[in-house]
Amino acid sequence: MREFIYFSSKAQTSGAALSRGSDLMKAGRMDIVIHFIINTFFISHGIRDDVKLHLVFHGPPTPPRHIEITITPETDLSKKDIGNFLKKMLYKCKEGEKTEVFPGCFIEKKSFMGLVNELIEGGKEILILDKKGENLREVEISEESVFIIGDHDGLPKKEVKSLKKMTTPVSVGPRMYFASQVATVINNELDLRGF
Repeated sequence: MREFIYFSSKAQTSGAALSRGSDLMKAGRMDIVIHFIINTFFISHGIRDDVKLHLVFHGPPTPPRHIEITITPETDLSKKDIGNFLKKMLYKCKEGEKTEVFPGCFIEKKSFMGLVNELIEGGKEILILDKKGENLREVEISEESVFIIGDHDGLPKKEVKSLKKMTTPVSVGPRMYFASQVATVINNELDLRGF
C-alpha cells in the first residue's frame, strides 16, 4: 500500500472552519488539502483503494490533528463533498483517543514528528519531497515507503534538519509543483513501477 503524509502548518483544526459558505483559503488553505485528497485518491472513473493518507494539521484552534484515511468498500468519500467529510472528521476528535469516524478513517491528536517517528519504528522508509533531493525516477522505492509532502509553506523548519537525517530527500523535477500535483506524479511513478 502506498502511503503519504501531507503536512499543513495552517489548516484549521476545528470543523467550524469548514461550515457551509466558509472561505477555504481563510480556513488555513483547506482548498489545498481538498485538492491533495482528490489527487491522492481519485482517478478517472474510480478511486484508489491502495493508498493510506495521513493529514497533519497544525493550525488553530487545537493543534495538532492527525487524520488517517484509507479507502475501504464501506468508505463514503465523494469528490464533491470532501470539505464536509473533513468537517465531520475534525468534529469527532476526542483528546487521548484515536477515533474511527468513517470506515478506514481515523482522527487523533498527534504531532507531525510523533507520526514520522511512529512510522519509522514500524519499519517504514520515509522519503521527503525536496527540490534538491534525488530524482524520483531514479531513487529506489520499496513497498514500505512513505512520502512526506508539505503545503505551500513547507514543512516545520525546526524539524526539517533532523528529518533529513532520518529520511531520503527526493525530487519530482527542477520545477516547483502544487502539492496536489506532486501526489499525482508520485502515484504515476508507483503505477509505472507496478506497486
